[in-house]
Amino acid sequence: MRFKVIKPGLLTTVQDLGRWGYQSSGVPVAGAMDLSALRIGNAIVGNCEGAAALEVTVIGPEIAVEGEGVVVFSGAELGFSVNGRRVGSWTASCVKDGDVLTFSAPVRGCRGYLCALGGISVPLVMGSRSTYTRAKIGGYEGRALKAQDVVEVGACGFFSKRIDGFRPPDEILPDYSAAPELRILPGLQEDAFTEEGLKTLFSSEYEVSGESDRMGCRFDGPKVQHKEAGADIVSDAIPLGAVQIPGHGLPIAMLADRQTTGGYTKVGVLTPNSIQALAQVMPKARVRFARATMEQAIEELTAAKAAAWKARQLRASWISRPSCSAAAPVKKVAADFRITVDGKSYDVKCEEI
Repeated sequence: MRFKVIKPGLLTTVQDLGRWGYQSSGVPVAGAMDLSALRIGNAIVGNCEGAAALEVTVIGPEIAVEGEGVVVFSGAELGFSVNGRRVGSWTASCVKDGDVLTFSAPVRGCRGYLCALGGISVPLVMGSRSTYTRAKIGGYEGRALKAQDVVEVGACGFFSKRIDGFRPPDEILPDYSAAPELRILPGLQEDAFTEEGLKTLFSSEYEVSGESDRMGCRFDGPKVQHKEAGADIVSDAIPLGAVQIPGHGLPIAMLADRQTTGGYTKVGVLTPNSIQALAQVMPKARVRFARATMEQAIEELTAAKAAAWKARQLRASWISRPSCSAAAPVKKVAADFRITVDGKSYDVKCEEI
């Protein structure tokens, strides 16, 4: 199967779980912004969790299908349709040659993943197919998709058309409807901030800046005060979800395309669910920060992996379910018989009603 791009959308790139193992050489990880959505999407179609997909941002592409296969759009509700028929997010669809995949407008969230059985097939670069556009690494020629691009989908062999219509239950899917509370696991540099500064961070409301992108999310709101030593530190590694607070006092959450090192103080690191939530908020959204414990962070990570595994199990059950055909009319059954109880005989008549 292949995807021919008719319209590219706002920002459509090839992403997988990221290019890990090269940060020491200055190469950013990149990868999907919402890792849980990608994992569950791949589970729905039957891929390994790290298979590459098309990350769609806010305004989706228009794509013509060449060949046949299975697709699902996982993540935000962006009005995914097949041949004009609304399918929505998280629902598997069997597609064939000539089908057209389109999107309407965002309803909830802003990013999702067009996953296809077999995965998006582009060359591996340092062990990953993810696109890092700033350095033109990976993905489709190191850039976002353009009109007339043709994207190959990996060979998938046999697939069951019985997967069509499969959707995991809501209880294992992410909820993008609520205003997110961003939980921060305190870090080694928390002591670089005054008590008043930390109180400000955890008691104030912040607005997502329009300057946010795949590299990081900037927040506008009350400034967080540093101690006399200031905001500058000897540069160290920047993990996914690190919350930097430079000298201007405004938080910046570092996301998928973050740089490998940085020289500003970090108050802590966002928990997995908080990173996922932040990947789905639009500019001008309002958020609050809260403290998290290590136990809470581990619980979130464990639950996210369990959800993807559950989706995979449910997919297998859906495909192997018994075929349902029209039931033949049931003939009513009647029977007469005699029973003996304590030496007494009784005539019994049974009739199905």
